[in-house]
Amino acid sequence: MSKPPKRFRKFVDEFPAVGSAYADLGSAVHAAGPLDEKTRALAKLAISIGARLEGAVHSHVRKAIDAGATRDELRHVALLALPTIGFPSMMASISWIEDIVNEGAKKRKKK
Repeated sequence: MSKPPKRFRKFVDEFPAVGSAYADLGSAVHAAGPLDEKTRALAKLAISIGARLEGAVHSHVRKAIDAGATRDELRHVALLALPTIGFPSMMASISWIEDIVNEGAKKRKKK
């Protein structure tokens, strides 16, 4: 599993009770329904795209990859947003997805 961003880890270090409560809430909502891990990750990615939250898109791309999502599946989520959020917003979301996909490719090359 990919490591959470430094900014998030720092927040949890500074506010451990809030970090723990946030993690517990996340676990509870994931366990509350029938969706599998990959489907949940793609749904969370879609929500982040719709809300235009770049950091959340980055986070949910990492989680979706960890859950087995492919680059094509991630890009399809962004394309599905096109009629709802418009072309410029969809293009921004694809660039945010590519940020993380390309980051992973660079890490694999270094190994």
